[in-house]
Amino acid sequence: MKHNFGAGPGILPQEVLKQAAEAVLNFNNSGLSILEISHRTADFESVVSEACSLVKELLNLNDDYAITFLHGGASTQFAMVPYNLLGDGETAAYLDSGTWASKAIKEAKFFGNVNVVASSKESNYTYIPKDYTIPADAKYFHVTSNNTIYGTQLHEFPESPVPLVSDMSSDIFSRVFDANKFGLIYAGAQKNMGPAGVALAIVKKDLLGKIDRKIPSMFNYQLHVDNGSMYNSPPVFAIYVSMLTLRWVKEQGGVAAMEKINNQKAATLYAEIDRNPLFKGTCAIEDRSRMNVCFVMDTPELEKEFLEFAKKADIVGLKGHRSVGGFRASIYNALPQSSVDHLVSTMQAFEQSKK
Repeated sequence: MKHNFGAGPGILPQEVLKQAAEAVLNFNNSGLSILEISHRTADFESVVSEACSLVKELLNLNDDYAITFLHGGASTQFAMVPYNLLGDGETAAYLDSGTWASKAIKEAKFFGNVNVVASSKESNYTYIPKDYTIPADAKYFHVTSNNTIYGTQLHEFPESPVPLVSDMSSDIFSRVFDANKFGLIYAGAQKNMGPAGVALAIVKKDLLGKIDRKIPSMFNYQLHVDNGSMYNSPPVFAIYVSMLTLRWVKEQGGVAAMEKINNQKAATLYAEIDRNPLFKGTCAIEDRSRMNVCFVMDTPELEKEFLEFAKKADIVGLKGHRSVGGFRASIYNALPQSSVDHLVSTMQAFEQSKK
């Protein structure tokens, strides 16, 4: 058994993989593969409908929101958000807490003015900025809920006088929060929801249609909402696997149950990092992510040796991002506690080998 700590595309539930594999050969006993059916069939329309319903149910969303599944991953959303919400000459506010937030800021500048209210760039994003004011005249305020590369996370969302927009690519469906306080939520699927190739966008309907610019069809949220995520051929397989994963989350007890499990996994791993003299965390303790645990070795020369040691223990995906170095253990929803326990045991065994 491999213990997959990869940051993304990340681990998926085993039962979802089995169901998806079966559908590749024979979807819904149709005699056709999910890879070759028309997205206009009743069978696939029911998949999209169920996926949208599960998103609303799991996040307790009210009827003010539309659910869409889109091409292009979260990186396309960096541009789609300002394209649809930020008019020429208007200003949007952004919190710069990591690489992905920085990329979102870069894209927004093509469409209007950007007010970066706070940034932790000077510390290599080792903490979440906290002392800032959200300008009441901004069109929206954008945050990145979890910083995959740096291992930090917003544990509480700010009260905002303007529509709150969030990139939740790496922690959506992992913890309870009030989704109805947001104007727009988007997420690439490949961390907690499904395979790479589709992005989820949750849009408050009354935010759309309020700017004068002409928007190309594929970048227009309203057009995708009006067409039920089927304006063009959608990423059928990625949506199907996402639907299966959302089913799985519901079967586990929903987001509240996921949060309890994720908190325990994170607590187990951080306790070992803090105890083991060979390892140390990389970010502010109060901002530690419960999805991406970043750590390094007190003696950097040992890092390559530990990676080989972990590889022999069937641990994969542990190498840290080049921006931070060291190690990154991504403990997404589908990663079991037993894998975290195995990583902890491996860290302890490596410690013993150095005595």
